[in-house]
Parts: sequence; C-alpha cells; structure tokens
Amino acid sequence: RVRNIELAETLGVAEPTIRKDLDDLESQGRLTRTHGGAIFTRAQLEPELLIRINQNAEAKNSIALEAIKIVKSGYSIFIDSGSTSLRIADLLFDRCQSGLLENINVLTNSLAVAQKLAASLKIKHTVIGGTYRPVNGSFMGPLAVKTLESFSLNLAFIGVTGVTKKGFTVSDIGEAQLKNAAIKASQTVVVPIDSSKVGISDFAFLCEVEEISVIVSEKRNQILSQI
Repeated sequence: RVRNIELAETLGVAEPTIRKDLDDLESQGRLTRTHGGAIFTRAQLEPELLIRINQNAEAKNSIALEAIKIVKSGYSIFIDSGSTSLRIADLLFDRCQSGLLENINVLTNSLAVAQKLAASLKIKHTVIGGTYRPVNGSFMGPLAVKTLESFSLNLAFIGVTGVTKKGFTVSDIGEAQLKNAAIKASQTVVVPIDSSKVGISDFAFLCEVEEISVIVSEKRNQILSQI
C-alpha cells in the first residue's frame, strides 16, 4: 500500500505524474487505485525460477547449509520446488557423494531437483507427476497430491513466498494443496525462508506458523520476533 505524496517525494516528481503512472499500472492489473494512493493486487509477482536463484543468493546459501544439517542417513525426504530447495538438493548431492549421508530417499515435484539428484547413484529419488507449472518447474494438481498422500516421510522441506503472524503463504492455490499434502505426510516439516519474505502475505494461505517444526533463516531470531 502506498500514498501518492510518498511516491512523489521518493521519486522527485509531481503528483499528477504519479497519478498518471498509477492509472496506467491499474489498467495493467498491477494495482488498485485508492483515494490518495494505491494498493498492490498481489503482495509480489512470482519471478521465474532462474531469476529467483540469483535473488538473495548469499542468504539462501547460508540457509541451505543449516537446513542440510537436519538430514540424517536413512531419511526419506520431500524437497519441493524453489531456489532455496534447489540449493538444498545441491548440498544433499555433495554429502551423499562424499559418503557423509547414506541410504537417502528423495521425493520431489521439482524437475530441477530431480535432474540434479539423477546424477548420483547414491540417492534414490522419485518424481511426482501431475500438471506441469513452467513458472517454477514443478508438478502439481490432483494427481500430484494423490500420489504424495501414499508416502510416509521423515522430513519435508517446504518453500514459501511469504509469512506474517497469520501464517505462511504461497503464490498458487495448487501449490498450497501439494505442500499441505507433504506437510501431512512428514514427521518433521522444515521451512527454509530468507528474511525478505517476512511481512509478505501472498495469494494462497498454506498453514499457521505453529504447524511447522523448524524455521531456518539467515535472520531466524528476527523473523520469530515478528511472527
């Protein structure tokens, strides 16, 4: 949510210019005009996976390094789609190849995660089929949810696009349904989340904060204090 006067001061332009630009953005469906300002129709636009990999890369790397410590030999793991999840898959691959982890089973709906793990003969992995979603390279839909419900997992890494005091959110309702199925199938649920997503409420509600076992972040204490 933003006011015209704030935009004018920040950008150093006249308010009539701001009003015209906001009118143009409203016609594109990017925001809704309000009295004296505007509000975004969505908390954020979902960027392509390849773009997201390079966003907050340092934070995501530190998050993945902490998250991988939770994995133990013999675990069955769900890794969903997302840039941080892909980094976790990278580290899992390295640890299995070096012998630090053994007898790992991975279930995923991410094409990128599956392609990464396929190069290792030391990791058993299963890809959930369904409706392909190109924006994040994942499978979802009723078939994917039904398939996931037949598994029992030690651990699930669940990516989100926002968190507030109300809980975690994601950008797509089908994505929320699949992640919820993974949460129900797993003994321990881990949300790796960078601090840029705190305070953002995206399109589809996923779950309350209390339903998650572990939150891993580069600023975990800061996040917990705000939610």
